[in-house]
Amino acid sequence: MPKVGVLISGRGSNLQALIDAIADGRLAARIAVVISNKPGAGGLDRARAAGIETLTISHRDYSTRDAFDTAMASALVERRVRLVCLAGFMRLIGQPMLDAFPNAILNIHPSLLPAFPGTDAQAQAIAHGVKVSGATVHLVNGELDGGPIVLQASVEVCDDDTAESLSLRILEQEHRLYPEAVCRVLEAGWRLVGRRFVRSVATG
Repeated sequence: MPKVGVLISGRGSNLQALIDAIADGRLAARIAVVISNKPGAGGLDRARAAGIETLTISHRDYSTRDAFDTAMASALVERRVRLVCLAGFMRLIGQPMLDAFPNAILNIHPSLLPAFPGTDAQAQAIAHGVKVSGATVHLVNGELDGGPIVLQASVEVCDDDTAESLSLRILEQEHRLYPEAVCRVLEAGWRLVGRRFVRSVATG
């Protein structure tokens, strides 16, 4: 089974979606380690309950972002991780991680990128008056929420939505989308054409 590493900062609901997808056979992978930059992150308990190794690597213990990223990359490489999944990880990914895992870091974002990158995407969508928002899984590069898009799912924005109510409906799609996106990236045959994530089409 290919090994996956998951980075979290909070409750880890998308981590749980990956754990559940592995348990019921929808995702052929093994989570080798869950790393949090916050020692009290609720997602660490989810990982321990599933028998997954956990680490806390606090960004506060490092004087630079590169030093912090180097520590995370070393822990992931040591465990022979093939793909890194960000699941509510609230730190920007720096060059040491990008160098260690080229085109092998995934993030999930609660909007239809490139619309509304960054924080509070749901509130941004409502303030802008869009009628459709959603979730995006993308490869991570040096641009904030700017890497090639792997999968997206749309969610209608209702007239009476708040940021909280829209967030809940988007989160349902995130939980469905992320395991499927991980499957696609772990399978052979995809390539990047410019900014486009393209899967090979089987013939014969």
